[in-house]
Amino acid sequence: MITLHPYSAHAATNQAHLRIMETTDLHVHVYPYDYYADKPVDTVGLARTASIIDGVRAEATNTMLLDNGDFLQGNPLGDYIAYERGMKEGDMHPIITAMNAVGYDAATVGNHEFNYGLDFLSKSTAGAEFPIVLANIAKSQGASPREDETLYKPYVILDRELTDGAGNTHPIRVGVIGFTPPQVMNWDRKHLEGNVQARDIVETARAWVPQIVEEGADIVVALSHSGIGAAHHTEGMENASVPLAGVEGIDAVMTGHSHLVFPSPTYAGFAAVDADAGTIHGKPAVMGGFWGSHMGLIDLLLERDGDGWRVVSSTTEARPIYQRGEDRSVTPLVEDDAEVLASVEQAHGETLAYVRRAVGKTSAPLHSYFALVADDPSVQIVSKAQTWYIEQMMRGPPRHAGVADPFGGGALQGRRPGRA
Repeated sequence: MITLHPYSAHAATNQAHLRIMETTDLHVHVYPYDYYADKPVDTVGLARTASIIDGVRAEATNTMLLDNGDFLQGNPLGDYIAYERGMKEGDMHPIITAMNAVGYDAATVGNHEFNYGLDFLSKSTAGAEFPIVLANIAKSQGASPREDETLYKPYVILDRELTDGAGNTHPIRVGVIGFTPPQVMNWDRKHLEGNVQARDIVETARAWVPQIVEEGADIVVALSHSGIGAAHHTEGMENASVPLAGVEGIDAVMTGHSHLVFPSPTYAGFAAVDADAGTIHGKPAVMGGFWGSHMGLIDLLLERDGDGWRVVSSTTEARPIYQRGEDRSVTPLVEDDAEVLASVEQAHGETLAYVRRAVGKTSAPLHSYFALVADDPSVQIVSKAQTWYIEQMMRGPPRHAGVADPFGGGALQGRRPGRA
């Protein structure tokens, strides 16, 4: 049974209800599947999140769908496309194919979009049927953010139609601007140094938001691939969503990056944050979990203000795709979206073949049970493989590589003899 949101049910003649939906930190999780464990799961997947959309749209008179970044990297499907299949000009990346099937209005770029390099990023996002915006990463910087040659358009103004409480339609212009942590210049230095430059999120917003308003945006939505942290702004801060919300002209903030949920008790006591009402500096904000675990919802009650619109009230919610019991059991709350599954079926099958491929044989058990007190065969075999690989690499230009770490985090594990 579909229940109208109160804003849609009670909007007056000069009012309209706009629901803005958010996904964030999808990390290529389209199928509800754990490729590492090689089994289905009920806690992840855009195919599950997408199945919420029809019901969510039915609850509201007017809706938009945005993605807040980190969609391109994060599981074996992403690695398979980047390292095995590759992306040629004109190829469609599976996550973009899925997002096109869902029907996004706009998206921004998170820090992990840069993990595979700028050329891969460009080819992967070229097939998007929705605008991608990012204001604080530039191919070349000018004297101010407005003079930068940005990697993507810094913002977009979406022209949409609103149906008001009396059933009449009116135009609305929604500005959408995107941001990513400037720390990406360190995290992906090998791909970015000498190619792009990053600016502070809040500094960039203060420069661009007035222009968006000047160009006629009725409301401005910030896609902040940045967590909810300190209220005091410091130059270059990673989790800048709180001071960002304080920028004049921004009406709503979609947050992410931290793989958490907002509104939630997690943020109780944070300065300028109302963890119950879901506001930051009094403005609606949401964080929709990660891997498709939640659909973030910001509901705005808009009122005519001359020829434009202004926000008079708001609610926020992060709607989950599953429920976890006290015994940690998982109960799915939604079904799969068949169209989204079909859109990446081939890539999913290829990824399964990729992760199931044997890389070697062992005739003796490998374990790390005594790694802290003795030589560890599971680490030694990795180290020997890396030594062999580096010997081959020495013939070419220098590259970055991982190292075996016997003191890394995680549980001590074992593997029986056989194929690995």
